[in-house]
Amino acid sequence: MYKLSKERVLIILGICLVGLFFALPNVMPKSVKLPAWWQPVSLGLDLQGGSNLLLEVDMKEVLRERMGLLEDSVRQSLREHRIRYQNLSAGADSVKVKIENSNSRTQAIGYFKKLEDGLEVSTNENGTVEIKYSEAALNMLKHKVVDQSIEIVRRRIDELGTKEPVIQSQGEDRIVVQLPGIQNPEEVKALLGKTAKMSFHLVDSRTTAQDAKRGKLSNASRVINSAEGGQLVIQRKPVVGGENLTDAGVAFQDGGAVVTFKFNTMGGRKFGEVTKNNIGERLAIVLDNEVISAPTIQSAIMGGSGVITGNFSSEDANNLAMLLRSGALPAPLEVLEERTVGAGLGADSIKDGVVASIIGLIAVVVFMIAAYGLFGLFTTITVFTNLVLMLGAMSFIGTTLTLPGIAGIILTIGMAVDANVLIFERMREEVKTGRTPRDAADAGFTEAWATIVDSNLTTLVAAAVLFWFGTGPVRGFAVTLAIGIATSMFTSVTVTRLIITYWLNRYKPTKLPIQ
Repeated sequence: MYKLSKERVLIILGICLVGLFFALPNVMPKSVKLPAWWQPVSLGLDLQGGSNLLLEVDMKEVLRERMGLLEDSVRQSLREHRIRYQNLSAGADSVKVKIENSNSRTQAIGYFKKLEDGLEVSTNENGTVEIKYSEAALNMLKHKVVDQSIEIVRRRIDELGTKEPVIQSQGEDRIVVQLPGIQNPEEVKALLGKTAKMSFHLVDSRTTAQDAKRGKLSNASRVINSAEGGQLVIQRKPVVGGENLTDAGVAFQDGGAVVTFKFNTMGGRKFGEVTKNNIGERLAIVLDNEVISAPTIQSAIMGGSGVITGNFSSEDANNLAMLLRSGALPAPLEVLEERTVGAGLGADSIKDGVVASIIGLIAVVVFMIAAYGLFGLFTTITVFTNLVLMLGAMSFIGTTLTLPGIAGIILTIGMAVDANVLIFERMREEVKTGRTPRDAADAGFTEAWATIVDSNLTTLVAAAVLFWFGTGPVRGFAVTLAIGIATSMFTSVTVTRLIITYWLNRYKPTKLPIQ
């Protein structure tokens, strides 16, 4: 172990210098302007304040869309069973259809009740049947839509789980969003203002927008605006829905940015069949009720993936890909209230956290020096190196530091010396058996490695579980803890080994200072 190659030494020192480089912004004056990729660790809402948004889910839009889908289901059911009907229309909260024949009406009512759970079907004297959701079904729908909206809002704001926004429901149809450190949330509001509901429709080549104005539009088609200008007539029913998307990204084609997308198995099969059977026809890609692209199908696309072209800038393409990855909002969100909030605990919490960290650090240093002498002093160097690397890693990935994050740092300070304790105790055992200082040191690092990996791996699994199932500050604590585990393993084993190797080669001791 006492012979480390120059390449290995350079790699170790290089990693330490990179960590120091990314940690430097945290000690620089706030007046210094730094590039976007070289920023200090951000503080959470509980430490620095931020913005508070109160959003309302537009349930009317949800019901309107549900009624449109229910209207299609009713029409299909009536046609399948060859029941004559008149005046089929979807309203704000119900679907109405007139069936004059009483026997046919009775049969139709039975079919309607089986269309979906929670439907109430009633009829009046003139033979008009009304179909709507029951009160219990409406409440369940509201709860589902709000929960889904919360999860999608969280994905859009915090894709990596490092910003620690507070997102929670309030009442039946409202969502509270707290954004740490964001004093001007206009960009977030724009991000949340898009439902990003995408679908694919065949263009009705037999009808134009002018025909629609003259009343020649069939019930199976509708007129829609195009982002490129003008209007198109598309088939009302999508051939593939946005719910079949599994991934989206950005690529460059002919010098311009394009958005790539990928379907799941079912979506890929539908997309392949549509493109195979409609070569020469145009396929409209509809986002938030607007056609963003309508290319002509040149050949069958069987790979389950495709490309959205348009006059996208790189930023627009990235935003669209992110929206598609996070999923479509089930309903539009309206900002009811927007205010900037101060820190809940702020400077006092930062001060207390720093004091607690310093006390913990001093306690660890005193114990290690008292227990292991010079090697304990070496451990002190690795603990400080670990803090620098941890701070650099948090700055690099853009982690937001909150009180739980400070707790993770304090916990890491104590955990950082665990590996050194195992190594030094193993060295003591080897010295007692009569081995030379070099052999004892080598055995300490070699024999303790498996135990070090096992102990840190179990903690890393716990951090992964917290990150996977937790939200907000819990995920932030998990991220901080995971970073601390990775940096402490590196410093406790690699950096400590480098220092001890240098000491052994320079001073050639006859015994180790841990006996």
